[in-house]
Formats: sequence, structure tokens, C-alpha cells
Amino acid sequence: MPATEPVRLGRKRALPSCPNPLFLKWLTELRDEAKEKGLKIQYTYHKAINSLNKYPLPLKNAKEAKILQNFGDGICKILDEKLQRYYRENGADASIHALPKGAPPPGRSDNNIILAPSKKKNAAGDQGKDGGGDGGRKKKREYVPQKRSGGYAVLLTLYKETQVPGSKGYMFKMELQAEAQHLCDKSFTVPDLGSKYTAWSSVSTLIQKNLVIKTHNPARYSLTEGGLTLAERLASAEQTNTDGDREAVRSELEATEEDDPVVDLTGSDEDEEEKEENRIHPAERQPTVTEVSCDVDDVRSSGKPQDSQTTMTTSRKPNAECLLPGTYEIMLCVDFIETTGGSHHRKQELVKELQRNGVNFDIRKLNVGDFLWVAREKVAPVAGQLRAPVGRELVLDYIVERKRMDDLCGSIIDGRFREQKFRLKRCGLHKPIYLVEECGSAASHLSLPETTLQQAIVNTQVVDGFFVKRVQDVRESAAYLTIMTRFLTKLYQNRTLICRSRELEGDGGSDEEERGLPSCSLMSFAEFNHGAVKNKCQTVREVFARQLMQISGLSGDKAAAILEHYSTPHSLLTAYEQCTSEAEKEKLLSSIRYGKLKRFVNTVSHFFLASSSGVCSI
Repeated sequence: MPATEPVRLGRKRALPSCPNPLFLKWLTELRDEAKEKGLKIQYTYHKAINSLNKYPLPLKNAKEAKILQNFGDGICKILDEKLQRYYRENGADASIHALPKGAPPPGRSDNNIILAPSKKKNAAGDQGKDGGGDGGRKKKREYVPQKRSGGYAVLLTLYKETQVPGSKGYMFKMELQAEAQHLCDKSFTVPDLGSKYTAWSSVSTLIQKNLVIKTHNPARYSLTEGGLTLAERLASAEQTNTDGDREAVRSELEATEEDDPVVDLTGSDEDEEEKEENRIHPAERQPTVTEVSCDVDDVRSSGKPQDSQTTMTTSRKPNAECLLPGTYEIMLCVDFIETTGGSHHRKQELVKELQRNGVNFDIRKLNVGDFLWVAREKVAPVAGQLRAPVGRELVLDYIVERKRMDDLCGSIIDGRFREQKFRLKRCGLHKPIYLVEECGSAASHLSLPETTLQQAIVNTQVVDGFFVKRVQDVRESAAYLTIMTRFLTKLYQNRTLICRSRELEGDGGSDEEERGLPSCSLMSFAEFNHGAVKNKCQTVREVFARQLMQISGLSGDKAAAILEHYSTPHSLLTAYEQCTSEAEKEKLLSSIRYGKLKRFVNTVSHFFLASSSGVCSI
């Protein structure tokens, strides 16, 4: 038999001491405290301790620990607070790399122990074994958003809205962001440096936890019963000047509710739970203009009736944020399609003409129209930043759709002409302009007769109410845009511009401008461009309107009049089924009036034939 190998004897190599014993001590205390309470956060602290033990370099502060695994914003914030308290007690020159008295050595087994299951799990398991009722179901803790976080601010704002007499019971996104901002430490529109998430990202968590419900389009946000209960408790804690600690609120709620998911306290509101929600538009940012609180007269100038109970709530709306005279500049916005593709030389000629005329313009993507004007806030550069922050932008009430005669002919043939006019009417700007380039004798070589094109232009002005400007070529188009830019600059130079939301104000025009008042309400560019997306999610009513307009003889005004009485295909077909004879069916829509002149709909027979053949049977 082969001889057995001799056994090697020797000492086990001593583990190196942890260069950050103070942080290690605090994390161990946090872990042990969480373990005593039966909180699952003990496992997170245990992982952080293991990461810290493996790190061989000294840390100056907790922020440097972010490079380690399992060190999130929550743990680093707690360690920073303890470090500041340590400096106050021991002096600013106190060493943090010396092992404090009583701190557990890094190599000891009590820092690497296997954590036992939480007390709640044991209690639930014992109950399942003894009573057999729940079968070992876990006791889950109530979700409570961190104080001054996005979810905290949204819940409190929606709760306060429900307490206002005559409240509508819901809030739109823009007004909710504006109202909740002062309750949150982070911006609802601008992400932090190095992050793509904002405070608004936490709304997805509230919806997932069934605390907030999102309905309609544009979206309306309201509280569920569970959200209302939680918001009442948060509001009560806010009013009694409590310290806002989540553990205190959570321990109060655990006595009554046990079925909601567990939340990791070490993460911020921008955790992985919220990654699917809300990538903000680049143009959106937190407004930096001076916020002017509108008084009662300013609110009344919007033309809305108001009583004493709603005065305070109206003054809190987003239209209280203004651009004062001298704090903004008028700028022409050019759709990028007008400068790229097609005849590159002709499109570049427009840009060169605008530059030669000294026009302040910007090329960007416009979802409707080819040209429009915005009032951009003047923002001073910030020291230490490469680029100055982007100013707030409000859209003036003028929008231009440019058409060459050949483009006009093609749009009439493929149906874009009527659709573009329909979208321009619904975009929220009330002074649409059709800029038509005659292009000399080129119109005589098109597939449609010139008389047809001229009639379409006249109908655009007379029937649709658009202002039509005829020019000969690109140079005259640039000249007209230059004159309009200078005219609007002079028109708005002494006006206070109030930011309004289309969701709140509706599609009503700016009455202040017509009455010559020194202020007017305008939409933000981000809201305007987002609302003009062509392929956005549509309601049944909008799809039904498009279907009606495909029927020969049914214009947009006629379709809108029909929708006032029958908003869905089902309601119209139900009305047809209730008719007793064919003659009654043909006269069903004959009493409907449309347009400014209130004329009767005359294409009833066409519509009846289309509906009976199954066009509207979707």
C-alpha cells in the first residue's frame, strides 16, 4: 500500500482588518436592529457588510461607498447622517479609520452569520402549523412612500384636492405636477444628474400598489379607497408636525392592514420597480421663471365664472406661472422636414434666406404644421455648467402650413389635405395660416385642373376659416415669415404671458388678446407638440369621427355635429334600429344642424347608405 501523505500543520492566515471599522459598526447595528424587528431589510444590510469587508481601501464618506455592491441611496444617506453626528460629538478632526471601542472586528463570525427568518414569517408559519388557517401566509407590510418623495407628494396633493368643496375628484398630469412640486425634494420634470428618472416616475408604483388610478385620455389621476386611507394618515402626520419617519407611519398602519407588498427602504423613488414609466421629453424642465401668484382679477380675466369657494383653488392652478415682459424672446420654429429631404437645394434656400434676414429661428420636429412661433424664456448661464439651462417655451397662437401647388395637388389626391386641416383646427392654436406657393406656370402641368386647386384654396379660406397667404417662391415665403416674426415680436413685447394647460382651459381662444389686455394665456410647447402627435392613442369618439369623414359629402363640421348626438357607432346603430320605417331612418339625421350658420345636414342619404352597408358596424 502506498504511504499516506503527511498532514501539514500550520496557522490559518489572519484576515486583514477592515479599513472602515466605523461604517462596519454602524451597518452591524442597523442589521441587528432590523433583525430584532423582523424586517427583511436585515438581508440588505448583511449584503452591504459583506461588500464592505471585501473593500481594501479607506472611505472618506458614505458617498464613496456607492461604488460597492448593495450600497444604495438609502444606506449611504443613513451612514452620512451618522458620520455628521459623529463629527459633531468628537470633533471635525476625529479619525474614522481607527477601530472604535466595542466595534465588532471585520473577521469575526458575527458579521457573517446566517440570518434567521423574520419574526413575521415565523409567526405566520407557526400559525399555519397550529391552526391550519392561512397555510403559512406571510404578513406583508404596508407600502408607505418616503417623506418628500414623489409618491408622498402625489398622494397628499390628490387628497387635498378631494377636500376642496366642489372638487372634480381627479387631476390632470400637468396640474398635479405643479401642485405637488412644493411637497417634493426632487423635480417632477427634470431628472437628477446622471439619472433618467424624475419624481413623477413614482406614480407607476402608486398605480401598481392600487393607491392611484389612471383613467381617460388625457390621463386623469385619482385616489383609490386604499390610497385615500393612506393619504389621510400621511396628511394627519404632516399636520401634527411629526418627524415623518416612514417606520412610525408603517408601524401604525401594520395594526390594521397586512396584505400589501413589502418595500425596500434602502432604495430611492427611482428603483427598478418604476423603470417602465415616463421618459420625459427633452423640452420639458422645471420652470425657472418668477412665479407670480395671480390675484382674483387675473383669475377672472380668463372668462370663467368663479365663486368665493373656488377662488383659492383657482389661484393655485398652473396658470399662475407667468413670463413677464422683457424676460422672453420671440423665436420662429421650423419643422425639420422643411429643411431635409426632397429638393435639398430648395429647402436649404429657405434657411439661408431666414439667416440673411436676421431671423431668430430653431429647427425642430413639429407634429403639426410647418412653422410656428414660441416665446422662449431668457435664462442666464449657470457657473460651472457648459450649457445654459433651456428656458421655458410658450406657443403663440399662430401656426403656418406651407404648400407648393404640386404638394397641394398630391395632398388632395391622397386625402392628406382634409386631414391636415382637421388636425390644425384641433391643435389648440386658433390662428392657422395657409402659405401657398404658386410656383409660376408649374400648376398647369399637374394631375388636377388648376381650377380645382384654386377652388380648394378658396374653400380653405372661406369655409374652414384659415388665413391664406399666396406667394410666388421660397424667397417670398421667407420674407413673409420674417415680417410675421417681427410683427409678433412687437405685438407681444409688453405682454405678460400666462402658461395655461389645454386640459384645464379647453380649446377656447385667448380673449385677453382680442380685448387688448396686456396679458394672454398660452400653452407650453411640450404640451402642444405632445397633444398633436398623429398616431397617439385615440378614443372611440375620435375613431368614429375619422370613419364618418371617409364618407363622401361628410365634412369635419358635419361629423362633429353628428357626434354631438351620437358619440359612438353603437349609439347611432341603436337609434337606427329603433326607427319603424325606412323613411324614418333616412330622416333620422335631417334635424341636426352644423357649422356657424347652423345649416341642416344634407348628406343623410349618403350616410344612411354607408351605415346600412356596414361601414359603421364596427
